[in-house]
Amino acid sequence: MVQLVSTPRLTTQAPRPANRLARVLVVGGAGIVAVLFIAAVILWARYGATVFFETIASGFAACF
Repeated sequence: MVQLVSTPRLTTQAPRPANRLARVLVVGGAGIVAVLFIAAVILWARYGATVFFETIASGFAACF
């Protein structure tokens, strides 16, 4: 068996783990979106579509 004489293979390093802060931000953002979605479903179930949309519209009107 012939062995090639060349530069040794460079071992590839495993990719760096994701930045911890970025992971916390993504998980936190997903948690906030989930809470808002659940709150919207609860409002819809409790008050019906008309009151739900009126509440959302008045909330936007108050902000802008």
